Amino acid sequence: MSTVDVPEVTIDTPQDRLRLAKDAARVTARLTSGQKADALHAIADALLAHADEINAANADDLARGERDGIGAGLLDRLRLDSARVEGLASAVRDIAALPDPVGQVVRGHRMPNGVNLEQVRVPFGVVGAIYEARPNVTVDIAALALRSGNAVVLRGGSAAASSNAVLVSVMRDALEQQGIAPDAIQTVDPFGRDGAKALMHGRGFIDVLVPRGSAGLIEAVVTESTVPVIETGAGNVHIVLDESAPDEWARDIVVNAKVQRPSVCNAVETVLVVRGAAERLVPQVASALQERGVTVHGDDDVQRLAPGAVAATEEDWATEYGTLDVAFGVVDSLDDAIAHIRRYSTGHTESIITTDMRNAERFLAEVDSAVVLVNASTRFTDGGEFGFGAEVGISTQKLHARGPMGLPELTSTKWLGRGAGQVRA
Repeated sequence: MSTVDVPEVTIDTPQDRLRLAKDAARVTARLTSGQKADALHAIADALLAHADEINAANADDLARGERDGIGAGLLDRLRLDSARVEGLASAVRDIAALPDPVGQVVRGHRMPNGVNLEQVRVPFGVVGAIYEARPNVTVDIAALALRSGNAVVLRGGSAAASSNAVLVSVMRDALEQQGIAPDAIQTVDPFGRDGAKALMHGRGFIDVLVPRGSAGLIEAVVTESTVPVIETGAGNVHIVLDESAPDEWARDIVVNAKVQRPSVCNAVETVLVVRGAAERLVPQVASALQERGVTVHGDDDVQRLAPGAVAATEEDWATEYGTLDVAFGVVDSLDDAIAHIRRYSTGHTESIITTDMRNAERFLAEVDSAVVLVNASTRFTDGGEFGFGAEVGISTQKLHARGPMGLPELTSTKWLGRGAGQVRA
């Protein structure tokens, strides 16, 4: 039998990769829950097996970032090491163990004419993601997309180019070894800004686009994109200490929320103290922060009560620092604290420290952010902490998804109707 030579297809544009992802999405949508779980376990195994290669690539990114002066906050988000790679693999296994949302019945009923209706969860199809200096997001989003039956196209930015290239390669190889189309995980990083533009203008190929990163990046994607965007907002996060706030709770929660990992979006950026507690709480909370290397940007009252505090400017109240800095102010009442949050918050996470349950319930009801907490650190706003395994992002919008986005947020729904010859009268 004669053979015909088939010319090799060269993938040389970002649009080509979008098309491949769309084709692969038809395959991932049909995978069983067990097949998806097996694929994720294979990815987790591969990440551990290639940890040295991943860390070496990350070291190149870190060295380049330091030369380029990208800042301590971005360097921390960029950094991988053996422990963080193990954490990535563990998160992937956690996602594999979560209930598969695909096929879940949201609601249903029988129509008067006997037709049975069900609204069920289905994959979006192709999920796009644009982010910067966060190689962990490469793994998190790919794993969540696969578990929810989607393909994914990633644009991870130049700062993490070496890390992301290795991570994508490792994950694609793992899929291929499982007999799953590796094109279900695509990257447009090699195309730079043209790749990002292709994602934002990929109507017909990209079903939903999720930006993660700085306020500037998110605004650019929201403004330019012609595909649906789930906006993940910046984190100008607040903690309010009311008159009944216990000393230890106030001190420990604020320090944890600021210091544990200051570069992330759920770190507190502004602390507001109700005046009746200022003399008691400001000195000790500010001192505890300063002992951990935090620069306190205070209003006149805070500067009087906290030696070493620097003067806060109007800009400080609106700033997401991402560093060991915090804005610290005294307000006359809980009403004033809530008004301040309404003016300056990005709608991410706010917390109140109080033993007054009336104030707690007021705060929960009146503060309009994606996550509102009582007597807890803002650092809990996280997909892993919420039990989602990981997160695609933390949505600060109000359509489709709000707060940490896990598996259900990567699905849409469709209606299934089962009849027996009915026609409409």
